[in-house]
Amino acid sequence: MKKQVKVPKFKNEEEERKFWAELDLSEHFEPSDFEPVSFPNLKPTTRPISIRIPVSVLNRVKERANETNVPYQSLIKEYIREGVSAHR
Repeated sequence: MKKQVKVPKFKNEEEERKFWAELDLSEHFEPSDFEPVSFPNLKPTTRPISIRIPVSVLNRVKERANETNVPYQSLIKEYIREGVSAHR
């Protein structure tokens, strides 16, 4: 570690946000100061969407979800993830 970060008292969030945005951490830390961390419970941000799917396809997805005891929307998300991964 090069030198300690002195964090002042902030009057409001905007002042704090500006402080952290302008702080150059390379002046305070060496790469060897950092340790790998894991966030196993961190969930990715999701956004609701609207999509039109033929009724027959939706029924097949719901049947498959019922067979595997998985919510059908989770199964659809998994199918989309697999499809996107396959095209990399």
